[in-house]
Amino acid sequence: MRMSDRYEKVTVQLEQMKAFAEDAEKEGVDPEEQVPPSSPSASVSPDPSSTTVAGSDASSTSTTSKHRGKGRSKPGRDDKTPCGRHIPDLSLQGSVVTAHAEKNLNKLGYERALHIKGTGKILQGKSEPNGNYVTIQATKNIQESRRDDGFKVTKKRRPVTVDTSKAKTSLEALKISIKQLKWKEFPLGRRAACDIYWHGVSFHDNENIVSGQVNKFPGMIEMLRKINMSRAVRTMQELFPEEYDFYPRSWILPQEYQQFSSQIRMVKEKDATVNPTFIVKPDGGSQGDGIYLIRDPSDLKLVAGSHAKQAVVQEYIQKPLLIDKLKFDIRLYVLIKSLEPLEIYIAKEGLTRFCTEPYQEPSQKNLSHVFMHLTNYSLNVHSGNFVHSDSQNTGSKRTLSSVLFRLTSKGVDIKRVWSDIIALVIKTVIAVVPELRVYYQADIPPGKPGPTCFQILGFDILLMKNLKPVLLEVNSNPSMRIEHEQEVAPGVFEYVPSPVDEGVKVGVIRDTLRLMDPGCMKSRISSQSRPAGLEQDIPTDAESPERSPDEALPSLCLKQVYPKYAKQFNHLRLVERIAALFIRFLGVKGNMRLGPTAFRTFIRTCKLSNTNFTMASVDILYIDITRRWSGTMSDSREAGMGLQAFVEAFFYLAGRRFKSLALKEQAVSLLELCEAQLGPPSGSEERRSVSCSRALPRGGQPGRPAAPQTKTPRAESQRGELTPADQQPNPRHAFGLFSLQVQRN
Repeated sequence: MRMSDRYEKVTVQLEQMKAFAEDAEKEGVDPEEQVPPSSPSASVSPDPSSTTVAGSDASSTSTTSKHRGKGRSKPGRDDKTPCGRHIPDLSLQGSVVTAHAEKNLNKLGYERALHIKGTGKILQGKSEPNGNYVTIQATKNIQESRRDDGFKVTKKRRPVTVDTSKAKTSLEALKISIKQLKWKEFPLGRRAACDIYWHGVSFHDNENIVSGQVNKFPGMIEMLRKINMSRAVRTMQELFPEEYDFYPRSWILPQEYQQFSSQIRMVKEKDATVNPTFIVKPDGGSQGDGIYLIRDPSDLKLVAGSHAKQAVVQEYIQKPLLIDKLKFDIRLYVLIKSLEPLEIYIAKEGLTRFCTEPYQEPSQKNLSHVFMHLTNYSLNVHSGNFVHSDSQNTGSKRTLSSVLFRLTSKGVDIKRVWSDIIALVIKTVIAVVPELRVYYQADIPPGKPGPTCFQILGFDILLMKNLKPVLLEVNSNPSMRIEHEQEVAPGVFEYVPSPVDEGVKVGVIRDTLRLMDPGCMKSRISSQSRPAGLEQDIPTDAESPERSPDEALPSLCLKQVYPKYAKQFNHLRLVERIAALFIRFLGVKGNMRLGPTAFRTFIRTCKLSNTNFTMASVDILYIDITRRWSGTMSDSREAGMGLQAFVEAFFYLAGRRFKSLALKEQAVSLLELCEAQLGPPSGSEERRSVSCSRALPRGGQPGRPAAPQTKTPRAESQRGELTPADQQPNPRHAFGLFSLQVQRN
């Protein structure tokens, strides 16, 4: 073959490969062939300017080489996996190879394989000792040759599928989020399983889901009802009174009416000038429905028809922080990504909801002024003073960051405020997790397939005048609506977009989906499933595995706070350890209550009976506690001893055995005794103990959080510095302003 013919043939091949690479880029496929890390040629980085091609002079193709190499100088989108990690960049392009690289490849007898566009074939060649590249006829197909030579290509990832058929009021924000992520929506559902199911209200919105992920935990609605929430926090207040003083003193009605009346009477008798105000919240109420203020127990409305009203009465916070003379609260969005390992994220941006009437301290004259005392959006939106604003800084609903900036300008220490809010969120979640684990094993018992779970919660927080945060309530179904009802003509109401809502809520939903991306879950679980009690660093945004490969998306608006700050809070997880004992003795049915036989088995196995506490005494204890709790749990699924009753029995047993210790030390001592007697869980108990994440911490026992310290060091009760590595200034988000400090209340 003449030299000119060979030159033309090589030139055609180069142009074909160039065209192939351009087409592949347009289709989102990386045209480069990657040598696996084990290959000796993976570290080769040839210089395109010094090449020899098919016996011709290097200068003949230097222009083509430089042009093709120019686009390879910086990593782009196609250099990342779907989870955002960089892949090795191998710059052996086309038939362009350095003499040094060829020498290394020739020693290994390494053959190069190149695509020929549109033929379904590949062009194979081998470098010879003289530096020339010898062409071999195209005989193998692409897949076979790549398998033989160890090359692989980054394929375009299958889009994540989301079932939105039950999304209800969050549908619009969810649609926008899915579109931004370039995922695939199924608005009517589909027969085949989806990756994610987005439910509007309950875990049970869509039955018979056996795989994928659901955005609700079973039992979350029940757990966050006013009464159950108050009981859970009250248990923690008994163990850690100084840590849980962010929740107002509460009484459960009608069971504790006499106790409430007598305590208020004693307070007034002691000081006649004291006249406290209380707020009454119906157990199942939402959106401010049925809430009212009282100053005397006689004002309580205890009966609705022929039934006693289930409600919680709380101390009213009389000195709230005001802005523009108005009372306001904070709606903070919190993601529970998994229960075990426990993972909690807080949104960097939230909402502030303002009252529409200037605040005055409660008196008998203004108790009924709901627009002055209640911050609920659903109430104030009906006020004539409500202001719908497209600005984040004005109106009756504003962004949290705008309020924090305003407080900063007045000299408020926002670092302290944020650290207290973070502590409040973590402590509240720790209080409700034990019951959630019991609900989960009842809905998806061992041997029954089911989905994994995650959930966005709405924390309503009030700042007092001294800047201390107070927890008002936690919503299991916070509104994700991004439009509001507005009167566009006399008597004509329509839903119009709300820029403030959309800016906050779309980001929360979108980034929740990004965190739950099934394509990236495995790597994140393996990196985050460490033994409980270890503080784990969060990577900076630049290196975070949670970043999307789509550079058009902003960095995550959700900030991990647990297990990031696990060291400061793991000692609070006592009740969760008691719940793990409770679950071990429930039996194989996956129910939620201990029968008398199971309770006796618990006592025997842990060797808690003796001559002073016989099995007859055990039966009396079971009957007494179960009978009392059955009257307070009207919606219970079955008879027997529930978790809260079991916790009471456990405290009683701990008090009998370790009389000289405080309650917390009593509980810790009895736990250590029981856990030593029981040993590690069996295989069936392990399956039962796994929570909704279906992932166990590496090196930790399933179903059991880290053992807390019996005595908390004094230094740990002081304010401790917590400065995350990824805390960068960002005026759009509250978290971007400040480093974090956590203070124990």
